[in-house]
Amino acid sequence: MATNIETARALLADVRHDLLKKANVVAVGVGYKVTEGKRTDELALICSVESKKGKQFLASKDVIPASIQSVPTDVYPTGTIRALQAPTGKFRPAPGGVSIGHVDITAGTLGCLVKKNNKAYILSNNHVLANSNDANIGDAILQPGPYDGGQLASDQIAKLSEFIKIEFGQSGADPCGLASGVAKFLNGLAAMVGSKTRLFPTRVSAVQNLVDCAIAEPLNSADVINEILQIGAISGTAEGTLNMPLQKSGRTTGHTTGEILQVDVTVQVSYGANKTATFVDQLMAGAMSQGGDSGSAVLNDQKQLVGLLYAGSDTTTIINRIQNVFQALQVTLP
Repeated sequence: MATNIETARALLADVRHDLLKKANVVAVGVGYKVTEGKRTDELALICSVESKKGKQFLASKDVIPASIQSVPTDVYPTGTIRALQAPTGKFRPAPGGVSIGHVDITAGTLGCLVKKNNKAYILSNNHVLANSNDANIGDAILQPGPYDGGQLASDQIAKLSEFIKIEFGQSGADPCGLASGVAKFLNGLAAMVGSKTRLFPTRVSAVQNLVDCAIAEPLNSADVINEILQIGAISGTAEGTLNMPLQKSGRTTGHTTGEILQVDVTVQVSYGANKTATFVDQLMAGAMSQGGDSGSAVLNDQKQLVGLLYAGSDTTTIINRIQNVFQALQVTLP
């Protein structure tokens, strides 16, 4: 016999306190049972737990029965449920998705934790942790970032460990006197023979970048946590593909979603002050970020890490492939 909502609510009122006493249970409510990853139409008492554990790891009093008074139960892993805090605030321990920055910048986003040589590091962008190449190894990293009130004396969370240099190049007219002279001579010959073709010397940088990334070593391992604000733990990595659903948690726009609209993208990114860098093999999504979200870890809907957000416009978001980031820095997930 199918359970109706009134019956389920009445039963929950009677048993909620007993269920909440069970180890690992952090919330109880009425919802629809999920079977093999798909929501069914069957109403159930839902027990949210920090993590799913086999019966062999629980005391008998802490095992959630399959049903209570003929009403089915279901177990839903949520992790620890915390009071929500603005991503611009100070977090200890600090998850991915919160404000962070080199002592001399404004603020960006803490991406996630990675591992190198059996040590944990904070992953974000070069321009967030290494001030667009202008930092020195060992420089202070603040959480929150300076723009959000971070102070060197009280808010240093890490020190810069490594960054991949961004190669900047510019395009412009008249790159050198020799090229201009040759072009002028050839244009004169063309005019003499009646040709309208003209040469215009330009300087085009052949330098290409794959990543905008850096890592920083926490001063205290207890000051960071291996999860993403409003998303939770990363479940692995995945190759970004067309139309893949995406999500991220960032310092400015918080938790947003989107999808991969383009792959194999070559893009020129402005870093201000006439500094432009060309990046290849990038992913492009729609408008799921704003300034300050740089450094955000980008995941798919299965919570697999796909990329590292670093640039965008009012309508687009540009993402490094995570495989390129991990290869460049020689890091892995913890």
